[in-house]
Amino acid sequence: MLNFNVPPVKNSTGEPVWKVLIYDRFGQDIISPLLSVKELRDMGITLHLLLHSDRDAIPDVPAVYFVMPTEENIDRMCQDLRNQLYESYYLNFISAISRSKLEDIANAAIGANAVTQVAKVFDQYLNFITLEDDMFVLCNQNKELVSYRAINRPDITDTEMETIMDTIVDSLFCFFVTLGAIPIIRCSRGTAAEMVAVKLDKKLRENLRDARNSLFTGDTLGAGQFSFQRPLLVLVDRNIDLATPLHHTWTYQALVHDVLDFHLNRVNLEESTGMESSPAGARPKKKNKKSYDLTASDKFWQKHKG
Repeated sequence: MLNFNVPPVKNSTGEPVWKVLIYDRFGQDIISPLLSVKELRDMGITLHLLLHSDRDAIPDVPAVYFVMPTEENIDRMCQDLRNQLYESYYLNFISAISRSKLEDIANAAIGANAVTQVAKVFDQYLNFITLEDDMFVLCNQNKELVSYRAINRPDITDTEMETIMDTIVDSLFCFFVTLGAIPIIRCSRGTAAEMVAVKLDKKLRENLRDARNSLFTGDTLGAGQFSFQRPLLVLVDRNIDLATPLHHTWTYQALVHDVLDFHLNRVNLEESTGMESSPAGARPKKKNKKSYDLTASDKFWQKHKG
């Protein structure tokens, strides 16, 4: 994207093309964990500015936009076109832009006589925030919009619930488009997870139905789309905590229960016979068993069990 949507040529010693990056708060959140200011500069980004800040015209520099296709953002971009702020415009949308909003941009470009300056328009499908190589979150600027509390509020309306579900589904869809794979979806029934699963399934199927415009075929992705190794997407409510049972409970009491012969508050231990080995051919020594009652009177147990 920062290289005008062309794969960067390796081992090229030429100077990068200097350009301006314009993002909204969503775009800022997506880029900041991935690229430092120095890395942006190495890619030719001399300035990175928020879309709704006061920006001066730089008429001889191309601008890369990375924004959500919201009403206010589209209006501001149309305003930039009318004000002739930059030499050329590379418009990248975090989520898919609707046809009506594309027409708004086209009308503004025609009105401003700037059609030739709009170089590229891309749907990037990047509506998720990558924190590590294998961890991402859907949480964005409005933290309260997508949260456990928001879904479980007693006073939530149907339209609000619908908005939350659509936001989650859009982000997950973007993630799988980026991954280039169609998941096998599993969820628990009768929960918000099922609502997300149904909507995501519908969105994936609609996309696959139109073979010419499908995001999961073509040369843009690796050979992954025809692979039988489909990822498994497990959608569960935050009430269902899958991780904790897999961890050892980190208390002395639980450890004794798991590792030693612990039954009805009594531990049976085999005493170790020390380092001396039995002479060859002799019967091995019988191991002595010791029992400990782990009751309230055992001070060591009381102190360390929790």
